[in-house]
Order: sequence, then C-alpha cells, then structure tokens
Amino acid sequence: MLRPYPIPATSLTIPASRAVTALAALVALAAFVSACRRGQTASIRHEIEHGGRTRAYYVHLPPDSANGKPLPVVLNFHGGGGDAQGQERYSGMDAVADEEGFIAVYPDGTGRFGERLLTWNAGGCCGSAQDEAVDDVGFVRALIADLSAVTPIDRSRIYATGLSNGAMMSYRLGAEAGDLIAAIAPVAGAMTLESFAPARPLSILHIHSVDDPRALYDGGIGPPFPLTNRRVEHQPVESVLAQWATFDGCPSEPAEAERMEGPPGTDQTATLWVYSPCSDGVEVALWKLTGVGHVWPGGAPDYLKRILGPSTSIIDANREMWAFFPRFALPR
Repeated sequence: MLRPYPIPATSLTIPASRAVTALAALVALAAFVSACRRGQTASIRHEIEHGGRTRAYYVHLPPDSANGKPLPVVLNFHGGGGDAQGQERYSGMDAVADEEGFIAVYPDGTGRFGERLLTWNAGGCCGSAQDEAVDDVGFVRALIADLSAVTPIDRSRIYATGLSNGAMMSYRLGAEAGDLIAAIAPVAGAMTLESFAPARPLSILHIHSVDDPRALYDGGIGPPFPLTNRRVEHQPVESVLAQWATFDGCPSEPAEAERMEGPPGTDQTATLWVYSPCSDGVEVALWKLTGVGHVWPGGAPDYLKRILGPSTSIIDANREMWAFFPRFALPR
C-alpha cells in the first residue's frame, strides 16, 4: 500500500434548528471561508435536532474550502467517556486536513451528564447510548445533510474513523450505512454488532496494538470503565477482519506489506498486513502494533498514560488513514 507523506480551535456556535435556513447556511459558510482565508484554524460547532435530542458536531475546514470546491469528509468519533473537542485536540487530525484538503468533522455522542462522559451506540457497546438505543446512525445521516447545506462536500468520499467506542461506531456505519461511507479506519476498537449484514463490500484500515490494555486485541472482557463497574466484551480484532475479508471477497490470509521498529530501547513495532485483492476493488488492512497502549498513534503523547498505556509515534494514524482513504469512493 502506497503511503505519501493538536491545534487549539476557535469555536463559533450556530443556533439549533430543525432546518438550516438559507441565511444561516450563508452565515456559517462565510465564517468558514473567512477564517480559512485568514489562515486561522476554525472549529465550528453546529447543533441539529434528531431523535428528540439536540445533537452537536464540530467542523474543521481546510484552507482549500475557500475555493468552493466539494471536499472529502472524515468523521472522527471520540472514545467512550470523551467528547468531540477532546478528540479534535488529542488526535491532531486538523493539521493533516489542512495539508491534504479534507473536512474534519468531530461529532459528540450522548450521555446522562450533559456534555460529559459521552458514548456511542455501536451495537454491542457502549454506556447509556447503548442502553437507550440512541439512533447514532440516523444522527450521522442527519449530520451529513446539515453539513452539506453549509459547505460543499464530496458525497462519494465520506470516511469514518474513531478511537475505541468511536472505532466501534465507525464499524457500525460501515456495515449499516454503506451507501454513505466509502471506507473506515477504526483505531483501538473492534466491531461489536449483534448482526452482520452489510449492504456492500467495504474498505477497512484497522489500527490496533496487541498490548492494548483496554480494547483487548484477542478479545474478551475488558477492564472496568474508569470510575464505574461497567465492562465491555471485545471481539478479537483478527476475527473481525477475517469476517469482513470473507464478505469483501478477499484472500483468507493477509500478506505482510511493511514492518517498522520503534526507537531504540523500546519494544514498539508496527506491521502492516493486507488482505488483497478483494472484490470490487476494496481492501482490508491492519496496522498491528506491539508495545503500545490504547492510544491514537501520532496523537498527543503520554495522554492518561496510567489508564491507556504507552503512546507512540511509530506511525501517524492520521497520515496512514489519509494515504488509504482517497483510493476508495462510492459510485456517483
């Protein structure tokens, strides 16, 4: 697989409404473009009504948005207990979005404590979103409709990624919204769907450490969620990918495509395994890491190290997924 080679955000709030008016759309777009032309990093908060709830998401537009051309979109979902702005800061995706010219979108999950301790209903996980059967797939569809009303997007190139519970959410979108999502890149979280019936083959780049202390690589019951007694049943990463590889018409065994060693004195490694060729030009790939925790590779270093384990820069998750995503698009 060919591979080319956290910024503080300015927030604006667009009032919640059931339908984005033409005037509101123009105001929002003007704010986007103005910020981009001034070379500023703009993170714009939008609110929409969906499923009887006010839902929020944050949008980062690259400088390329100033020319009005439809741009690809990457949906970046926070982990369980996190939030959109925290994921924006931690993952550091905005910098790559600016370089490569895609729109980075950070949605907020839901929770019982306002804007704190948010989760996603990823099927078999997690928290109150799962307990209350929140329609997060429907929310994402509404989000994309709302986003397209305020800035031009390329509907054939909408991608999903996320960390932990957010990774699980990206899998659910890939399986249940294949008409919307062109490819996914889950990080440190496997699929947790109760039923598996995707509408079409899907390209997947999964990133995960065998030494992840929370989303267990080989599957099983993970440790309690911090400050709770709640635990999650994780699916084995390689079993999930084998399931998708079979559905996608890929070889039953992956081939090693690349291997990297970490800095001297560490036990960190990164090995790229690829299932290819597959049906319909799709691909399933795995960056299998060792010596690394429950983290976003290339993200903010040593974040909650006692809980999540060692960080790493052996690969940069943002750059790896953007080397992967543009090769796949939905039919126009």
